[in-house]
Amino acid sequence: MGMSVTNSEITGQMTESTNRSAAARMRRHRQRRRAGLRCLTIQLRETEIEALIYRGLLKPEMRNSKNAILNALHAFFDITLVI
Repeated sequence: MGMSVTNSEITGQMTESTNRSAAARMRRHRQRRRAGLRCLTIQLRETEIEALIYRGLLKPEMRNSKNAILNALHAFFDITLVI
């Protein structure tokens, strides 16, 4: 006979996995807060991406790269938000 898995076993595995990922997210959140960082989701207009290219902070061929845009935004903030 084959081995059978019950619904409660599957649910228990899914809950355990969810708890681990939630704990990992919270751990990263606390590390960022201690470092003085915040994690935000923002929307950019195409014209804002074009402005980053115009200023030389983003290469035109990288306009669709999330990491390149993020780096360009950080560079822009470094230039404009000098404290």
